[in-house]
Amino acid sequence: MLTFIITAGGIGKRMGGSTPKQFLLLNGKPLLMHTIERIHHFDASAELIVTLPEDYLKDWEEMCEKYSFQIKHAVIPGGEERFDSIKNALELANGEWIAVHDGVRPFAGRQVLTELVKAVKTHRAVIPVVPVKESLRLVEGESSAAVPRNHYQIVQTPQIFEGKLLKKAYEQKYTHSFTDDASVVESIGARIHLIPGNDENIKITNPVDLKLAEILLHSLKDVY
Repeated sequence: MLTFIITAGGIGKRMGGSTPKQFLLLNGKPLLMHTIERIHHFDASAELIVTLPEDYLKDWEEMCEKYSFQIKHAVIPGGEERFDSIKNALELANGEWIAVHDGVRPFAGRQVLTELVKAVKTHRAVIPVVPVKESLRLVEGESSAAVPRNHYQIVQTPQIFEGKLLKKAYEQKYTHSFTDDASVVESIGARIHLIPGNDENIKITNPVDLKLAEILLHSLKDVY
């Protein structure tokens, strides 16, 4: 069995405005619904667990009714940190394999999802990455220096793990070095396997991203 934890517990300060970004409308319905639909269409049998800001649980319930959103999913309140939200969700997760995905990434490619599920059965911890396309500089105080971009990869979600490995990793206490689930799992000695992600799988964090998402939604509708 496969579990997807879709984390949408933040309030999206970089987006501006009073509405958390996961609830902003994309093509006439909340962004988070697009993300859930993408995962459900990939695997309709997967267990879905969604983390949300505690103050918006009732709002989400009303949105689901308003938009006739009927994909089955469990909802839990997010914690103080993303780490806490995932830890809470893991208490409900029953899957042998557990994927964690950002609620504001509605364009995870089917081929990438398929490869993640295939690879985790061998490697136990798998994440999608894409190459850095721009030049990079390392900044230290007032000085900076060029660094080779081929040494770096941009990390995406979903990230997928053997369930018992992920749960063991989340028995730790939170530290600021935990930037994603892979870093949590890596901290207990596990090796992270990389696969190619898809460039369209953007994380929507600001108004420009939302405009780009509108374009992607229409241009990819016959592909995904």
